Amino acid sequence: MEDVDRRIVELLAADGRMSFADLGRAVGLSTSAVHQRVKRLEERGVITGYRAEINFEKVGLPLTALIALSPFDPAAPDDIPERLEHLPQIDSCWSVAGRENYVIQVRLRKPSDLEQTIADIRAAANCASSTTVVLSTPWEGRPVELPAEA
Repeated sequence: MEDVDRRIVELLAADGRMSFADLGRAVGLSTSAVHQRVKRLEERGVITGYRAEINFEKVGLPLTALIALSPFDPAAPDDIPERLEHLPQIDSCWSVAGRENYVIQVRLRKPSDLEQTIADIRAAANCASSTTVVLSTPWEGRPVELPAEA
């Protein structure tokens, strides 16, 4: 990826609502040139979407938990994500290396909702779980520095 494209991606990662005019000023290109570059970055799958950042406490979901999952039967099909797709309280699902197979993140109203969600997950995915409750979030989703081309 060219340095200019890399910088555009970094700027949009920090502020997805940045205008093409502001992007152009930041990288030294015209608005139309930046628009074309962003469109190409989207077409190449470098930029996959734009999202609003939500304050989950303010929308009634103050409880965040990370739940690590492992199948009871290691020979069973690896279909835990598909078995859990129907649960809207699951915010993210990551396949991980280590003792567990997956880690999911849930957003909930209260501890009793977490208890019910864990039961729902175990029943749907036929798996063991280990739960970590998030006490506070000093920062989350911050943009990362993109590596220079080697």
